[in-house]
Amino acid sequence: MNHWLLKTEPSTYSFAQLLKDGMTNWNGVRNFQARNNLRQFAVGDICLIYHSGDDKAVVGIAKVSKAGYPDPDPKKKGDWVQVDLKPVQALSPVALTTLKSTPALKELPLIRHTRLSVMPVTEDHYETILKIGGAKK
Repeated sequence: MNHWLLKTEPSTYSFAQLLKDGMTNWNGVRNFQARNNLRQFAVGDICLIYHSGDDKAVVGIAKVSKAGYPDPDPKKKGDWVQVDLKPVQALSPVALTTLKSTPALKELPLIRHTRLSVMPVTEDHYETILKIGGAKK
């Protein structure tokens, strides 16, 4: 099982909406590096959901329920990929400022590659964020 971080603008699709919907397809990713990361997703992988924009915080956990499949785009040709997610639980928001000031997270890809929307997260980083966010085990 791998761990990932997915960024979303809450005005476009929030974690609260995922909780309400009970499932969603994570689509519309149009960056090659992020797409390549999506291709590595497997059923059961765990994703931290990060709200970008004004919130700038990890706000929830989701699980991959369907691995990568085509995400056709008539406007931007490419071999794009989407995955299906189910919500696991909300977290107390873990702000970007907290992530940056936590020594154990200094190598977190979110801090080093701020514009990437889909990125891997190590087990240690994942566990640290869960602890800060008050996750229920």
